[in-house]
Amino acid sequence: MFFVTPGYGPKHLAALHYSQAVRIGDRVEISGQGGWDDDTVFPADLEEEIIRAFDNVERTLATAGATWADVVSVDSFHIPTADDTIGDDHTRVMVEQFRKRMGDRAPIWTQLGVAALGAPGMRVEIRATAVVGQA
Repeated sequence: MFFVTPGYGPKHLAALHYSQAVRIGDRVEISGQGGWDDDTVFPADLEEEIIRAFDNVERTLATAGATWADVVSVDSFHIPTADDTIGDDHTRVMVEQFRKRMGDRAPIWTQLGVAALGAPGMRVEIRATAVVGQA
């Protein structure tokens, strides 16, 4: 079953023809979530954008009956802030949010630097896989 996140989801579905989550049994896969608001506007501050992306992951997981406690895998995509690395300003906030939302549990995580993301002004996108009830 496919799910659309309340707020921005119906707009993304109509304009871009995609759903934010799919649940098959106890497994939930979500599409990449950015740090946008319900009007797909991004904050000027990178830290706020990353935190909002985590909030949007949480909202999207909830639509499919999952939480951060169910997350087993995360892929994050970043517009680098340094020439030879993604940059500590990205990584620091990502790690802080993992600790805040997942406590002692640590998901597997792949962090990728990319040249561009799906929307102008977008600097981070987070995709997750959850297995409900496996926490």
